[in-house]
Amino acid sequence: MNNLTDNELIVFALALFVMWLSARIGCSLLKRRLSLEEGVHEDFSVILAATLTLLVLIIGFSFSMAISRYEQRKNYEEEEANAIGTEYLRADLLPAADAARVRALLRNYLDERILFYRTRNEQQLRQINANTAQLQSELWAAVKTPAAAQSTCVVALAISGMNDVLNSQGYTQASWWNRIPLAAWGLLALIAIYCNFLVGYGARHPEAEGVLMLVLPIVVSISFFLIADIDSPRGGVIVVQPQNLVNLAQSLQAH
Repeated sequence: MNNLTDNELIVFALALFVMWLSARIGCSLLKRRLSLEEGVHEDFSVILAATLTLLVLIIGFSFSMAISRYEQRKNYEEEEANAIGTEYLRADLLPAADAARVRALLRNYLDERILFYRTRNEQQLRQINANTAQLQSELWAAVKTPAAAQSTCVVALAISGMNDVLNSQGYTQASWWNRIPLAAWGLLALIAIYCNFLVGYGARHPEAEGVLMLVLPIVVSISFFLIADIDSPRGGVIVVQPQNLVNLAQSLQAH
């Protein structure tokens, strides 16, 4: 996977190390050269609180972006299953030979769509995409031929249903490409690093610095881990399961 955020464990480990290091720099290096005076510390606390509040808000917005994209992928999976199931029924509107061919192609197409959601192998994914494109061409040809021979409103319903099947796959693919931009990740990381730097710089008790240097980095790193996990459509623990497509495949087998 080319995107670093596809691996949430790397995001967690990298974020934890960088933020801990920034806190140590603020605590150990700069504080030796420029210590806060007692009268300035109150103003510094206000700045630190405001900066941490901004970090919390941005993390919340990023989490909301990841959740909305996850929900979008789930919705398109449901729409894809509905489109395939509807077209499978509308195949009855075609001549018997053409209907049988469309149903057979739809069953194969459904299997490929289930594999698309389940696979995590890049090479296998490329093969699935190639098979899907080939089946889409065959599906369109299977309904175009009887439509050209008999242009009726009934046959037009089958054409419309097939169009929905093909479009739903495109919408699904677009939703899987719709990720949190890397620029947003970079800005979020910069603000988190700056907050940890300020926490280290404002630490007043040396004996507590070891704990302070770990609390915020761990909490923020866990947040990054969760955001990256939800935002990644194919990696991580929280992924979209093709429940509707699998249920459709089981119902077609029973039929």
